[in-house]
Amino acid sequence: MWESVQENLAWMAWTWQVGVFFATIATLLAAFTFLAVKWPETPRVGVLAIPTTRGDRLFISLLGAGFIHLFWLAFAPPDLELWWATLLSLVYAAAVFRWV
Repeated sequence: MWESVQENLAWMAWTWQVGVFFATIATLLAAFTFLAVKWPETPRVGVLAIPTTRGDRLFISLLGAGFIHLFWLAFAPPDLELWWATLLSLVYAAAVFRWV
């Protein structure tokens, strides 16, 4: 049975980097669930003029990080490492959590 599962997933690029990505997302979701249970928060209004919670800001950060990486792959010179896009995404996430 395990062989058939592996054959069905063979078309995907399952590397250690992909594993770290999914593990990071799972860890973030678990941490934010713990924070929501332990210290509930009321939505706040930032520069978007809409009420957002920690989870909303996490979603906006992840969505923005995806777009930053796509634009990086499309427009950055090939000799620039993708880690720079990750660093830019972390700066973007810090700004979202601070001002949104």
